[in-house]
Amino acid sequence: MTTISTQTTATETQFNHVHWFRNSAPYINTHRGKTFVIMFGGEAVAHDSFHTLIHDFALLHSLGIKLVLVHGARPQVEQNLISRGLSSSLHNDVRVTPREAMPAILEAVGSIRLQIEAQLSMGLANSPMYGSRIDAISGNFVTARPFGVRDGVDYQMTGEVRSIDVDAIRHNLDNDHVVILGPTGFSVTGEIFNLLAEDIALQTAVALKADKLIFLGAEDGIISRDGRLLREMIPNEVDRLLRDHDTDEGKHVEIAHFLRCAAAACREGVHRTHIISYVKDGALIEELFTRDGSGTLVSHDAYEEIRRATVNDVIGLLELLKPLEEQGILIRRTQERLEQEIEYYNVIERDGTILGCAALYPLDQTSAEVASLAIHPNYRNGSRGADLLAFLELQARSHGRHQLFALTTHTAHWFVEQGFSEVAVSDLPSERQATYNHDRNSKVLKKQL
Repeated sequence: MTTISTQTTATETQFNHVHWFRNSAPYINTHRGKTFVIMFGGEAVAHDSFHTLIHDFALLHSLGIKLVLVHGARPQVEQNLISRGLSSSLHNDVRVTPREAMPAILEAVGSIRLQIEAQLSMGLANSPMYGSRIDAISGNFVTARPFGVRDGVDYQMTGEVRSIDVDAIRHNLDNDHVVILGPTGFSVTGEIFNLLAEDIALQTAVALKADKLIFLGAEDGIISRDGRLLREMIPNEVDRLLRDHDTDEGKHVEIAHFLRCAAAACREGVHRTHIISYVKDGALIEELFTRDGSGTLVSHDAYEEIRRATVNDVIGLLELLKPLEEQGILIRRTQERLEQEIEYYNVIERDGTILGCAALYPLDQTSAEVASLAIHPNYRNGSRGADLLAFLELQARSHGRHQLFALTTHTAHWFVEQGFSEVAVSDLPSERQATYNHDRNSKVLKKQL
């Protein structure tokens, strides 16, 4: 029995791996040739998981993704300053950098850069990096200017991004190099300034018109006050969260930096910014190659879209409706019928996958019927069904129809919760009464809009 159980488990594991790999194929195709800017702090470099993160960078590179890696160095700088008996204060989460602190900063930044380059150069047998030696390039790609005096505070050798050498970075990316940027920049007069790594990542992503900006932090993503992971946000929601939450201490400072940059990136044309964990093994791969991801996505538009269906959605509709048809919950509709009636259908789409659908059939000049309302089993927790119904109600009103009918054998209670009332078959418009299937004996529900 033990042997059989072990074999079964091994078979199931193998199937799960195959299933995952097949489902990741659309994302592999979508990401190939795209430019990702990935930022991580010195805390990530010092963490035990950093070597696996390097392996994941190598995997992305092998899949044809162009990578710009932006690293921070805050804890390493702090350690170097302490060892030299120096201090460097923070104002508004920005370091005041005395000129005498610059050697300690440059030592920390240079050490991290060399560490990253060394790990990307690994090609040992029996390791995930076998045969994947990567050419890493760093240089004077970031031009800086002084941060100046703000609120009476002279930030000295702290700077901010003035410009990004887009042509040089693109040239290296096109030649299959990984570009590494540290938290320093060079002025036109030859001075070196200490910069915020988050700001470099933001400005680089915007200048390159990157396809993604990714921040790797200690948390899984953005966590709400009640402990929930916020999986999707838009810039206005980010603004509200920053306004309503305390981000003054500890890990909240990092999150605040990420959120501000994410919202700014979206408004400057970087459509998707991801905030995920460097602690969780495989979080980067999970975020990029699975439908639900592992962290928080900040996008310019809502991640899920409710829209009118097209003929290209028919296959997705068939896959969504088939299980419900087999259970007798919905009437079977052939591919040909769906294609003929596609103008009546609406869908919820996420990354090219149909998560929900509903049809709105006109009955007469004043009424319409809600039909084929279905939500994917993995996404029924939440308000998607109600959101889809609200979308249909808006359509009905726009066409001057103020009565909605729904016929159902299993979900009458749900429709009642949405404001419908059970009525007799005789309340249906006469033409719909003529096609009513008495064998199914569906309950008839009505809502006045």
